[in-house]
Amino acid sequence: MSDAILAALLSLFDLRHFLFLGLGVLLGMVVGILPGLGGTAMLSILLPFVFGKDPTPVLAMMVGLMAVNNTADTFPAVLMGIPGSSSSQATIIDGFPLAKRGEAARALGAAFSASMLGGLFGALVLTLAIFFARPIILGVGFGEQLMLIILALSMVGMLTGASALKGLATCGFGLLLGTVGAAPATGEYRFAFDTVYLSDGISLVIVGLAMFAIPEVVDILRKRVTISSTQKLGSGTLRGFAETLRHFWLVMRCSSIGTMLGALPGMGGPVVTWVAYGHVVQTVKDRDKLGKGDIRGVIGPESANNADNGGAMIPALMFGIPSSGSMAIFLGGLILIGVEPGIGMLERHLDLTFVIIWSLALANVLGTATCLALAKPISRITLVPFAMVAPFMIAIIYFAAYQVTRSWHDLVALFVLGVLGVYMKRFGWSPPALLIGFVLSTRLDAAVYQSVQVYGMSFLERTGVQVMLALIVVSIILAVRFKRSRVPLTPDGPHAPVSRAPQMIFLGLITACVAYMFYETTRLTFLARVFPLSVALITLALLVAAFVLAARNRPSYVLHDSEREWTAEERPAHSALYFQCWMLGLLGAVAALGFVLGIFVYISVFLRVKARVAWPRATLAASGAIGVLAVLSYVLVLDYPRGMLQQLIELPWPLS
Repeated sequence: MSDAILAALLSLFDLRHFLFLGLGVLLGMVVGILPGLGGTAMLSILLPFVFGKDPTPVLAMMVGLMAVNNTADTFPAVLMGIPGSSSSQATIIDGFPLAKRGEAARALGAAFSASMLGGLFGALVLTLAIFFARPIILGVGFGEQLMLIILALSMVGMLTGASALKGLATCGFGLLLGTVGAAPATGEYRFAFDTVYLSDGISLVIVGLAMFAIPEVVDILRKRVTISSTQKLGSGTLRGFAETLRHFWLVMRCSSIGTMLGALPGMGGPVVTWVAYGHVVQTVKDRDKLGKGDIRGVIGPESANNADNGGAMIPALMFGIPSSGSMAIFLGGLILIGVEPGIGMLERHLDLTFVIIWSLALANVLGTATCLALAKPISRITLVPFAMVAPFMIAIIYFAAYQVTRSWHDLVALFVLGVLGVYMKRFGWSPPALLIGFVLSTRLDAAVYQSVQVYGMSFLERTGVQVMLALIVVSIILAVRFKRSRVPLTPDGPHAPVSRAPQMIFLGLITACVAYMFYETTRLTFLARVFPLSVALITLALLVAAFVLAARNRPSYVLHDSEREWTAEERPAHSALYFQCWMLGLLGAVAALGFVLGIFVYISVFLRVKARVAWPRATLAASGAIGVLAVLSYVLVLDYPRGMLQQLIELPWPLS
């Protein structure tokens, strides 16, 4: 252990590691400032470029991005009243009123310092967990690992999404998507439809971008949010720091909440911050100012959402089980650079484990210092209309997707799954549940096979397995009570009524898809079909139950439409289909003109039509995007999709 600690310290303070950590912090700031992209989407964009690279700098960049994302997303939350990510929702309640009173600097100072302390607390807890839990973890067998994965999936499914039924069904659908490709036990192809592309399975990058990046961009483009052009940063940053120290025990309590809930699958992100805000409301004496600009309403959620990262890494590093969408992508990055998360990592890469943990702490300090130093210029960036940023983000998303296999199928798969993600988000089907199910599918498939092969059915007699079964039952009971305690969305709510017909059609399509997958698995041999057949059967039962509840006039427990919660100012001028057509138009432009010229035309037209930018400025901005693509192509030796124009005419680089 001492050798691993020494090696980790040497790597941590290596100049190259420090520079890549700083680069990750800067990327995380950009992601946090721009509403709609999110840490999960940015990690998905990075994955195609980390394959085969040296683990240490790659991990430094990924950890830096994750650590600071929940810090930088405070900028749009405080200055604009728009969450930079789901983790900053609770910060808006008191942060935005403070900004409107001219005390934005005070709110940001308190938020950044609370985030830093929360992040350091989470890293400390994670370090202690590695020291004390390592001997126990190394004794865990195949049966216990199988039950632990099922426990994680049940918690994710029950606690995410608009209803427990839909959450569990979404998890099942993610598990089925993860079985596409060769079966691990027999090598038979499942759901490949005689295509080379699907024979290797669907890429994690594609699923991550489709579930998080595309839906968020479409959602924010549809909202007609008015942003004040006179927003001022004000003064009082040091006062915010002092107030965080004055409420130190509140920071520690909320950080503890963030760490504990972050370690539980399905409880990360917005759940952590809302629980922390609820703790603030319940424990403070004078509550009159809460919701109207109370600094404690900023300190509590911000300390919890950064401590969440340390908690989320406990199951991720120790067992290879992600508790959130970003952790699922992070584990995918570990696998791409040749590091298998879980028990093997603690045996063979203990030094790398400590590097990750301490990089998390260091990145929090760097992120806080950077956010404070760049607060004034960043406050101006947040006032840029989202329609001016969106086409560049869409171009980056499709560019990253193409780098997965450098096949046109990548772009088509992103579009199809992106449409699925848009309606899942709107109708209350949990994208994190699908992504986590997708990531754990291969491990669960292998764990079932290993447990049966090593122990037979006697693995159910093991004490550890029985304890896990008891925990699964308890978690389901508690999750059902937690869901019932929420106020259901009834058709006669305060805003627009729940759109029933589109949701029933969507539910029918998902059910038909799962039914077809069930039918396809019956043609496989026993070892190849046992896992997907079981998952499909359970998922079908959950979907049928959802249909029954909706048909028996209990739609509030199944149906959910996020648009009904939008205010009159946010009411969309266009449907989701309108912006999906814009993305389909990008594919058409790329197919006709090639990627570089297609991006140029797409950005120019989007800026002119949606952002009302004059043609000269729109084409100049699009030319800048082409310049960036050219540099990336040259430096990283990247390939771009060719269109029909390149087949007919020999164009100069980079248009070729």
